[in-house]
Amino acid sequence: MTDQATSPGTPSDPTAGLPDPTAGLPGPAAGLPDPTAGLPEPTAGLPDPTAGLPEPTASLPEPAASLTGPAADLWGSIDELWAWLQAHSPIGGDQGLLLRMLKLSEEVGEVAQAVIGATGQNPRKGVTHTWDDVQGELCDVVITALVALRTLTPDTRDVFTRHLAKVTERSLGTARSSS
Repeated sequence: MTDQATSPGTPSDPTAGLPDPTAGLPGPAAGLPDPTAGLPEPTAGLPDPTAGLPEPTASLPEPAASLTGPAADLWGSIDELWAWLQAHSPIGGDQGLLLRMLKLSEEVGEVAQAVIGATGQNPRKGVTHTWDDVQGELCDVVITALVALRTLTPDTRDVFTRHLAKVTERSLGTARSSS
């Protein structure tokens, strides 16, 4: 009986009997120099982006004992601002609603501008803002967001409170009750 691989009329491996071309070669990186050797760290020489930032506070300050004015009634102030905007907006309807939502993006952009200015990240302008400016811009974002929410629903306080409870539970879960 003859071997089938060598029998006449049967296909055979065309590389049969040839030496393995990869035999004895090192692995892909063996013996090659490290292409990053001698290069500085990617952030070497760059300023610390957190330099000059205020230290985060471990706990929030106690609220003032006797608040008066808008701070005393956040939700009443939001309703008043919403009513004022409704009365003085040149564009109403669906387009006015969309523009009110877009106002939030404008305010967020102002936060970014203030952060860039407070850190002096624009070399052409240098330091143009303070961290107090950033705080003020963040407050504008919150106010604008609450007025936008009031535009969508008269139940702003309830909607916000329910959502805050969900986020708090999702984020803090049982850790909140144990502290």
